[in-house]
Amino acid sequence: MNSLFGDRKYIIGGIFLIACIAFIVRIFYMQVIDETLKLDASNETFRHITQYPPRGCIYDRKGRLLVTNEAAYDILVTPSLVKDIDTNSFCTDLGISKPDFISGIKKATIQNTAYHASVFMKEVTPEIYAVLQEKLYKYHGFTSQIRTVRRYPMKVAPHILGYINEVNKELCARNPNYKEGDYIGVSGIEESYESDLRGTKGVKIMMFDAMNKEVGDYKEGKYDTLPLTGANLTCTIDAELQEYGEQLMQNKAGSIVAIDPETGEILALVSSPFYDPNMMVGSVRAKNYGKLLHDSINVPLFNRALMAMYPPGSTFKTIEALIGQQEGVLNENTAFSCPGAFHLGKISVGCDAAHGTLQLEKAIALSCNTYFCNVFMSIMNNKKYSSTEEAFNSWRRYVTSFGIGIRPDIDLPSALRGSLPTQKYYDKYHGRGHWKGATIISLAIGQGELGVTPLQLANQAAIIGNRGYYFLPHIVKSIGDKPTIKKYATKHFVPIDAKYFDIVADGMCDVVNDGTAAASKIPGIIMCGKTGTAQNPNGRNNSLFIAFASKDHPRIAVSVVIERGGWGAEWAAPIASLMIEKYLNDTIKRKDIEKKMLDGNTIQYLADEKNNQKKKKTKTTEKKVATIKKHKHKNE
Repeated sequence: MNSLFGDRKYIIGGIFLIACIAFIVRIFYMQVIDETLKLDASNETFRHITQYPPRGCIYDRKGRLLVTNEAAYDILVTPSLVKDIDTNSFCTDLGISKPDFISGIKKATIQNTAYHASVFMKEVTPEIYAVLQEKLYKYHGFTSQIRTVRRYPMKVAPHILGYINEVNKELCARNPNYKEGDYIGVSGIEESYESDLRGTKGVKIMMFDAMNKEVGDYKEGKYDTLPLTGANLTCTIDAELQEYGEQLMQNKAGSIVAIDPETGEILALVSSPFYDPNMMVGSVRAKNYGKLLHDSINVPLFNRALMAMYPPGSTFKTIEALIGQQEGVLNENTAFSCPGAFHLGKISVGCDAAHGTLQLEKAIALSCNTYFCNVFMSIMNNKKYSSTEEAFNSWRRYVTSFGIGIRPDIDLPSALRGSLPTQKYYDKYHGRGHWKGATIISLAIGQGELGVTPLQLANQAAIIGNRGYYFLPHIVKSIGDKPTIKKYATKHFVPIDAKYFDIVADGMCDVVNDGTAAASKIPGIIMCGKTGTAQNPNGRNNSLFIAFASKDHPRIAVSVVIERGGWGAEWAAPIASLMIEKYLNDTIKRKDIEKKMLDGNTIQYLADEKNNQKKKKTKTTEKKVATIKKHKHKNE
């Protein structure tokens, strides 16, 4: 028994000895060998200061700088150390009020405790900081950290480039790459290429004494990590062409989209009204964003080029001509008579004039509604289909192949699909089996339920110019030294034989030479175009034009939409021709047309329309109130 007790004593003692040795070894390792664990010892001793990397710069296709960075400064405050400072002087130097000062201190205390530094004021400009820096030693408890903000030297392309904003708590919870106080791209290229542009943050470890005063770098910066600058991007746009397009669109609502048909590269993308992208930078961002957001007349934040949907009007007749030929119900010699309108039973579609008997090329040149209503009916009544529904679904597949009714696979956010009705829609609206080609005849001339975006219109022009194929429109050529992704270098074909495009191109050439857009002819350049006048139920019609040049070797395809611009030839066609002349010739000879377009103002029609809608709404409300009062009076 005594032997057993003695053995247990030694076993237990051995266990305690081993545990003590393990504990001592662990402490020695933590305190002597593994120095990195010292960094977690106390926030009162070490401070991890984030080093923000500059975002990558953005250049145009010719190397012109579009987006760069400049220094800005965050003013940090440790509330417990703010003592005996001249508050009035401090507020004057920063350009803030005393209530702003008090609320800033309270906010920092609540959010980050009184003993830790937090941001008191963000993105102070170098000019303001230069004044403050000389006196900062007097303002106990305040320090600064440098970061960069975006600058836009050419002040163009806000809807392409986008802007950055502070991340919210929800994003921080979802994405470990961000924490509160970081910034992220929220529109345009800044959003689409955020992971490339943002770079990688660094960390600087600083030591502080018991009084929370900075002592210096920990281990002379041995454990600091340097920030890595984001990748530079080269985008596809021609900055001079973009700038010229924005000049032409002053005092107008609408858009211009220009594409290189040979590559799908977007040469210009103008959405008007626009704004100076520098308005969305630094401490003035919030104030300016509020102004832009609440501008209900101009809606400058709305990217019309990618998001606005318009009836394509007569520009759609080019697609009808191609489908009709592919379906075998139309050829270049097919003739229809135009008495000034299309009539079928109770259905009637007016035409601009009584054109007489026309063949395909002339019908495109004169934009004859009657002709293309007959083409559409021939497609819907094609005997190879057993029903109107089957013919319609075939027609719809052709239309979607041109990118209409599907979301564009473009490297910019928020591009919409447009509107293309389905059989299900018509079955629901008219009843299954109760609609025919004549019921939906408005589709023949690009009206009714059709809606396209300006980007889709420009791509349509590129497809016709290329005689049946296109590259996906895109906005970035390269990321750093790497070219853009492969999908943008792949040809996409529409299911229409190339031989059917020549007659359509001939008709579009006639549109410019002696047709509806003859006034927009460019000396020395063979331009093919198609006007469109799209109905606007709320006011003046929208002016549309699509074009490419030159005819046989297109280097540029353009769409122009001028809201409330009237006829397609009135505003859209001249502006498109000026864009083509500028790009191909690098100069403008038609100064009279240029001056008219630069001086023109169609935004007034939009303002008048908004005011009229507001008056109608007010009158309706007043009428309802009067009716309620009248009934109330009778009841009493």
